[in-house]
Amino acid sequence: MFEKLGDLASEHAELERALADPGVHADQDQARTLAKRYSELTPVVNAFREWQQTSEDEQAARELGEEDAAFGQEADDLAKQREELEERLRKMLVPKDPNDDRDTIVEVKAGEGGEESALFAGDLLRMYQRFAERHGWKTEIIDSTLTGLGGVKDATMAVKAGKGGNGAWSRLKYEGGVHRVQRVPVTESQGRIHTSAAGVLVTPEADPVEVQVNDNDLRIDVYRSSGPGGQSVNTTDSAVRITHLPTGIVVSCQNEKSQLQNKEQALRVLRSRLLAAAEEEANAKASAERKAQVRTVDRSERVRTYNFPENRISDHRVGFKAYNLDQVIDGDLDAVIDALAAADLEAKLAEQ
Repeated sequence: MFEKLGDLASEHAELERALADPGVHADQDQARTLAKRYSELTPVVNAFREWQQTSEDEQAARELGEEDAAFGQEADDLAKQREELEERLRKMLVPKDPNDDRDTIVEVKAGEGGEESALFAGDLLRMYQRFAERHGWKTEIIDSTLTGLGGVKDATMAVKAGKGGNGAWSRLKYEGGVHRVQRVPVTESQGRIHTSAAGVLVTPEADPVEVQVNDNDLRIDVYRSSGPGGQSVNTTDSAVRITHLPTGIVVSCQNEKSQLQNKEQALRVLRSRLLAAAEEEANAKASAERKAQVRTVDRSERVRTYNFPENRISDHRVGFKAYNLDQVIDGDLDAVIDALAAADLEAKLAEQ
């Protein structure tokens, strides 16, 4: 680990010298790339330097402690500080998810459970919208199919975190999978608790230049929009369904008023899915994680359970359990996501 830290410190120094050269800034793209890397390395190098100084101070205190016992306690305190720094450095060296700075596409789909499942899918969609609001992120509904009672058969939403800090993917990437709900449906007259499920699929949003789609690989069908009503719905063949023939991925969009707009939105989702598929192919671990996301929305294949009678939320992947479901469903998801992120970090540390 310390050999790698030494290499990073050398790279950091080289970047510092490069960025001080006015000639480098003539190429703005290169300057931005160097500045980004320098910014990424700075906290790691600062922690490494602090570790080096602490280690030197500890060694000096040990030597002085042979003559004066008072320095023995100081050496023990410095040893504890050094160990804490080593643990922090180990975590800093865990490879960063290259998609963490990206915006995200979140897809929610009703599963088993009829109208109650659609109502729950709507609750999940609003939960993610409110979670985004809490973080100052912007959301955009790309496509949705609603039910007569206000539920959501399926919906696709873009989440943008804006500039600065990590992107929406860094937090929402843990949400993919089947989410199960236990509650008394509004459609239930006998007051019995029902169980239903909704699926969530999360993909990092791809830029058009990153994922180029060949028109010859697409089959585009147009059809009449469907839904509970509204302008342009059920009046023109504006809805678009795109099938990517090489992969079999199918994306539909009907929310916009024109075929062209719906096609652009559908291509946006298609690029996101193709980016995720390409990364699966290149990385076996990423593939295994994505396979854990929703494939068939079945009650038995669940990542999380929302139990309304007990106000309990349980994430089955990490054993997380809390009794503040009312707050979580209102967008207060950070504690759940923190638990998943911590488990993810521990798994990566174990691999190292």
